[in-house]
Amino acid sequence: MARIRHRSLDCSPGCAVEATLQLIDGKWKGVILYHLLAEAPDGALRFNGLRRRMPNVTQRMLTNQLRELEADGFVHRTVYAEVPPRVEYRLTARGRSLEPVIRALKAWGDAHAALPTETEAA
Repeated sequence: MARIRHRSLDCSPGCAVEATLQLIDGKWKGVILYHLLAEAPDGALRFNGLRRRMPNVTQRMLTNQLRELEADGFVHRTVYAEVPPRVEYRLTARGRSLEPVIRALKAWGDAHAALPTETEAA
């Protein structure tokens, strides 16, 4: 059964966080966005380049997450008419606008991910 995608971003004050999280939800979307921001030398990565950076993601899941990011306007997909076919992914301006959010998540993870939680420390 397919997930229900966001219907509209028009919502009451305070639910902009919910609307944003609906757009970038998914286990791998944040990681994809991070790699396209941080590790793509020219701003573009090929599908297998993303797979190498994320060894735990399945090909199907990566494809689905990239399609959703493309449909929501965060990622641009370029297909080159070559044999074998070459496909590159790069962030759109909308995708690049998430850079402060992604970098803040990374900084928080760097600072807190290795620390024990309050219940573990007690």
